[in-house]
Amino acid sequence: MSLPPRPQLSITHNRYFDYDEYTRLLHDLVARHPHLARLQSLGKSHQGRDIWQLTLSDFSTGPDSEKPAYYIDAQIHAEEHATSSTALYAVNYLLERFTHDPEVTRLMQRMAFYILPRINPDGAEICLKTPHRWCGNGRYSLGQDEVTRGLHQWDVDGDGHIVFMRKRDPNGEWKVSQKDPRILVQRQPHEVGGEYYRLYPEGLIPDYDGVEPDIEPPRDGNLNRQFPANWSPHEYGAGDYPGSEPEARAVIDFILAHKNICGMNSYHTHGGVILRPSAVKYDHQMSARDITLFKDLGAVGTEITGYPVISIFEDFTPDKTKARHGSLTDWAYEQMGIPIFGTELWDIEREAGLEKTHWYGIRPRTEDEQIKILEWITRNVGEWAFLDWKKFNHPQLGEVEIGGMLEVWTFRNPPGHLLEEMCYRNVKFCLAHAASSPFLEISEASATLLAEGVYRVRAIVRNTGYLPTNLTDVAIAEGFAKTVQVELLGATVQGAAKHDLGHLAGRNERKSTWSPWGNQWNRTAKPVEWTVSAAAGTTVEVIARSEKGGTVRRKITLS
Repeated sequence: MSLPPRPQLSITHNRYFDYDEYTRLLHDLVARHPHLARLQSLGKSHQGRDIWQLTLSDFSTGPDSEKPAYYIDAQIHAEEHATSSTALYAVNYLLERFTHDPEVTRLMQRMAFYILPRINPDGAEICLKTPHRWCGNGRYSLGQDEVTRGLHQWDVDGDGHIVFMRKRDPNGEWKVSQKDPRILVQRQPHEVGGEYYRLYPEGLIPDYDGVEPDIEPPRDGNLNRQFPANWSPHEYGAGDYPGSEPEARAVIDFILAHKNICGMNSYHTHGGVILRPSAVKYDHQMSARDITLFKDLGAVGTEITGYPVISIFEDFTPDKTKARHGSLTDWAYEQMGIPIFGTELWDIEREAGLEKTHWYGIRPRTEDEQIKILEWITRNVGEWAFLDWKKFNHPQLGEVEIGGMLEVWTFRNPPGHLLEEMCYRNVKFCLAHAASSPFLEISEASATLLAEGVYRVRAIVRNTGYLPTNLTDVAIAEGFAKTVQVELLGATVQGAAKHDLGHLAGRNERKSTWSPWGNQWNRTAKPVEWTVSAAAGTTVEVIARSEKGGTVRRKITLS
């Protein structure tokens, strides 16, 4: 999709910022736009850093709590620096394009945006300033974040990087490429008689038994297994219980306290895809109407970003017997019914011209695929991003060679000169998703004189948005969807002053002309009436409230 030219913003988004830099940038943006932005800390990380959260809205049009809200978060995983960049870009874009861009202006006036640019500040800082990659959230000191047995990552040769170790072994799975000696290719199933290698992450093995090192996931790592839905203590990074880590708990508490959230995007970096629920179910086990909703919204994301939309479980889970438990995506949708996407930013394979055969990037690549990637990295990142293999006497393994790709700065995150365009396109998708929210309006309001001092007040309450006021079928099934409430204030009402209108449909269910064999339409608008006693000239107020569609008011003078 062709987008308008990317605007110039006050921040140049072509590099990655550490905690102090990005904290200053956030405070500066808020200071320059006090009528549009509020910044707060949701709590402290293990190492005492603030978990920043921003609320963006045109507060002159009402408080954020009375508007539909869109939620963005980033860098729940330490090494995913591009996510924090994209969230920061969203803040910068919304604040500086207000009044200049009709789309931004309209959304900021009618909505609120809740943005958590860096959920995991400790892990991000460790990953930015040390060689460590899988460093979790700073709960344990480096070297102690691994399990007590087996290999744990470490800068063994002291060169400031953690890459890979290859050790000659006649039973090894890898061999040196004949086309490029920097590359290892997989040994064929039938192949014998060559020179082969075992390949390991660079690290130490304190309990090495002299045969083969065990490698297990670290105990401090994946905050995206900390959420209440489908939580399992056996997941890597699950913690002691849902929300046991302060960073995840801050996210949980914030979302539960903001019932007006009606759309979400949680950023990651793994392969340039837009992930949709479910993480534990096949599509046929889900609501057909909700699946259609995700596909339709996701198609907009594909048009804007070029990223395909796939199911986490069906397309992004290599082993269906090992579904991902306790993720934010499943908690938001499966329990609260909020339409949420998890955008996996950046795809080096697509950039290098590879044909996509796997959505999940942990796979063996052919010799030619690896060469293409390495050539692209050399041109676009620099020769520094691949460390040539060099011999080293490992304290446990003996003679090894250490080298390979700096994956954090190649596979996980784009080079700086490609960062801003990626941020721009993904933020534009978030704005499109936000614009699909339910929006409550009082489209008509009138008063008719019935007798002296007696009036009939009538109003029509309408959902003008794409999504219904309940958002999804799951929200109704789980009891999270609150109905639309309308009341009249300012006069004596004969009967009930408050009315429950139930849910109001959105445009999303009317994708084709009506048919008795198709899905039956629900109402997008409903009338409500009151009979009131009041003197002529009295002003009454109609207030309509929807948890997801906002609060709207209309005053009527009786005459």
